[in-house]
Amino acid sequence: MKIAVTCENNEVFQHFGHTPEFAVFEVENNAIVSESRLSCGETGHGALAGLLAGGDVEVLICGGIGGGALNALAQADIQVIGGASGNVRQVVEDLLAGHLAVNADFYCHHHEDAGHSCGEHSCGGHSCGGHSCGGHCH
Repeated sequence: MKIAVTCENNEVFQHFGHTPEFAVFEVENNAIVSESRLSCGETGHGALAGLLAGGDVEVLICGGIGGGALNALAQADIQVIGGASGNVRQVVEDLLAGHLAVNADFYCHHHEDAGHSCGEHSCGGHSCGGHSCGGHCH
């Protein structure tokens, strides 16, 4: 099984659609057997699900994520575990051990409100589902 984690500087990146890369862990017999990085390059929100599906990822761990991305990942049969934070390897180890702590309110609503968006628009100092946009709000 492959588990991807939104990643920047070995920490869970808090905004799925703007993650610079994914830490990808191959798991066998409930143990990590390999770790690699998958760069997002210029890939935008819409293409990230395809990027993960193309890498045979089955589970995504992230901080926050919006409804469109959740739908795209569901269509690609990728399970989403949102609301995570901390070191990427540690969150995978915690998941495998059955005690990954997550923030249950991880859904980002900012794309639904034109005054609050991450990326090309201003965030106006808002918080997405109890977490920041990873410092990438412009």
